[in-house]
Amino acid sequence: MGILNATPDSFSDGGNFNEVEAALGRIGLMISQGAHIIDIGGESTRPGSEPVTEQEELDRVLPILEQALTQFPDTFFSIDTTKYRVAEEALKLGTHFVNDVSGLQKEPRFVDLCVQYNAGYVMMHSQGNPKTMQKDPTYDEVITDIKQFLKKRIDQAKEKGLKNVIVDPGIGFGKTLDHNLKLIAHLEELQDLGCPILVGASRKSMIGQVLNDRPVDDRLTGTIAVHYHAMLNGANIIRVHDVKEAHDSLQVFNAITSAE
Repeated sequence: MGILNATPDSFSDGGNFNEVEAALGRIGLMISQGAHIIDIGGESTRPGSEPVTEQEELDRVLPILEQALTQFPDTFFSIDTTKYRVAEEALKLGTHFVNDVSGLQKEPRFVDLCVQYNAGYVMMHSQGNPKTMQKDPTYDEVITDIKQFLKKRIDQAKEKGLKNVIVDPGIGFGKTLDHNLKLIAHLEELQDLGCPILVGASRKSMIGQVLNDRPVDDRLTGTIAVHYHAMLNGANIIRVHDVKEAHDSLQVFNAITSAE
């Protein structure tokens, strides 16, 4: 899953792909490098970020989706949003997934919406909201708590007829460094949920912390290491900024794990 931030303030590449032509060029490049899904978001969810209005988010993402879905018909697209109307308008255009960082906490109607449009749903765990989520997040036991959070909502979603659910433990969303490391180390425990597992750790602060405050633009090797370990522990999808490098690591992973 390649990341396309149509925002001015995302932590890694904010402002780079706001214009439609730049966004389409970036999407084309990521697809040529091996991306199977393109995740488009119009509101930054980095720690401390401010929310944007529904209309502003629509204005950022719909012009890109309108053209991208036509230009790249063999690629899956997801809309990264917590707003009902943004998701609805994206699905009307033919978007394939809703990627919800709140895991139905902000908008439980996403289940019915995805059923209506026969769309997939990415259910991510998060604690708090982006503005405050990194202010002393706490858990009784991080793996157990997140697994219970996801299971409850998966059961509710499937009761309503939602078939295609992907789970995301939410690296960096209301978690300390220790929480994030434990989630990656014990990711296989989420396989019991019976859903594909998505992990998005690309360039995140946990990597900077492990590497002695390494800046965002120098976290590629750390990102590859985290995602490779996640794949060893059961991750099915990795959400990345650096598609070529991630795809290279995936090809090596597949070659080694399929060797007899």
